[in-house]
Amino acid sequence: MSAGSIKRINTILYCRNWQTTVKFYRDVLKLMVNHETEWLVEFHLVDNTYLSVANAAGTSIQSSNGDGITLSFQVGTVDAAHRQLREIGIETGPIKPIWGARAFYIFDPEGHRIELWS
Repeated sequence: MSAGSIKRINTILYCRNWQTTVKFYRDVLKLMVNHETEWLVEFHLVDNTYLSVANAAGTSIQSSNGDGITLSFQVGTVDAAHRQLREIGIETGPIKPIWGARAFYIFDPEGHRIELWS
């Protein structure tokens, strides 16, 4: 398999607090819903990249341990994203320089770390 043979990327988060986590990605981060079933919501990120939030109670495949997962999203302006999230009551870490960029971190309702950077 080569990188050129990959047609689509979908990260799946298996969640115990499914409805709360779906609302976080849809209503707080404003991700666009691409597909929805009674136990999974798929969000379109960019190009052929997706993020799915699955109800752990309704899946036939169980999650991996999950330790060490960070979702990293490059945003237009890290300062604006930081300000907007704080204005709606989301707890954010400070903006810090990292790898030649500037980034901060938040956590979704399941405890997944989200890095926002520019």
